[in-house]
Amino acid sequence: MAAAVAAAGGEAAAAALAAAKKRAASRSWILFDAAGEERELDADKYAIMHRVDINARDLRILDPLLSYPSTILGRERAIVLNLEHIKAIVTSEEVLLRDPSDENVIPVVEELRRRLAPSSSAQHDGKDNLSGQHDAEAAEEDESPFEFRALEVTLEAICSFLDARTTELETNAYPALDDLTSKISSHNLDKVRKLKSGMTRLTARVQKVRDELEQLLDDDDDMADLYLSRKLAGASSPVSGSGGPNWFPASPTIGSKISRASRASAATIHGNENDVEELEMLLEAYFMQIDGTLNKLTTLREYIDDTEDYINIQLDNHRNQLIQLELFLSSGTVCLSLYSLVAGVFGMNIPYTWNDGHGYVFKWVVIVSGLFCAFMFVTIVAYARHKGLVGS
Repeated sequence: MAAAVAAAGGEAAAAALAAAKKRAASRSWILFDAAGEERELDADKYAIMHRVDINARDLRILDPLLSYPSTILGRERAIVLNLEHIKAIVTSEEVLLRDPSDENVIPVVEELRRRLAPSSSAQHDGKDNLSGQHDAEAAEEDESPFEFRALEVTLEAICSFLDARTTELETNAYPALDDLTSKISSHNLDKVRKLKSGMTRLTARVQKVRDELEQLLDDDDDMADLYLSRKLAGASSPVSGSGGPNWFPASPTIGSKISRASRASAATIHGNENDVEELEMLLEAYFMQIDGTLNKLTTLREYIDDTEDYINIQLDNHRNQLIQLELFLSSGTVCLSLYSLVAGVFGMNIPYTWNDGHGYVFKWVVIVSGLFCAFMFVTIVAYARHKGLVGS
């Protein structure tokens, strides 16, 4: 009894520890800004909501204690990303990634650190020559907006993650299916059952990401909501450069970059509000990749279905063979029952006159009865084969 109480107490402590870890992870964030700087944050939901200007409902989607499907939401000043284990908030100048210490999130952190680092041309000081400055400005103006670079990293990470899980599943599934076709056993059947369950769950996850990208591609307004820099430039275009929003970075490089983007966008903001070609090409690339992953899973499902059909055919064949054997045994039993009937008749203890002095009749009765039963058995089998009831 004491051991049971101790075990229950240990399980409760483990559950409490896991819940505490999840709560700690819900406050753990890492921030990457447009200047390439990063820092870790330990902030509650109210601080995050105030920082990125989103409501509690959108932030609840990123809660690791809750289970929400993959979602990409475009808000006024932020993009909310909930892609499996990747839970992030992207603004026009910073990325907030939740739970950076998770083993699945660490590669995303490394990729963000590499891709969002400032270019070498942006790090030149004021002593560079004029042509070098023009080249740096041209390179900065031609690059994609910050939010698109961050979105590309997250999409690439989730597509690569799901593709890796699919490849791993294929590596385990195809040999297991081949083993099942060669030998039908409880062990092989249980292995295939577990793989099929895993494939069903993975297919649902991949399908959800694919549907989310497809929904974005089908609606230009939703894609336009993801152009945070364009909306920011449109909002700040009537105002002078010194009157920009207070949350602009203090870095002269980033400030000049946003100022140039604002001036360039102010001239064409009304004509290009619905121009989503750049984002559409970005989303289409990863839509094709996730669609290829889904096609792999579909092919694997078809292979599993074909294997199941083959197994069912084999089982039906074995079942038919057993039925044929049962037919032969039943026919033999009927014939032997007739032979037993003759033996039972002659074994009766009843006196009759022709039994005296006719002992030689026993031999002929046995021979004739045996031949008749054998002939009857052959006739039944031949009739069954003639009707196609048994194989040749």
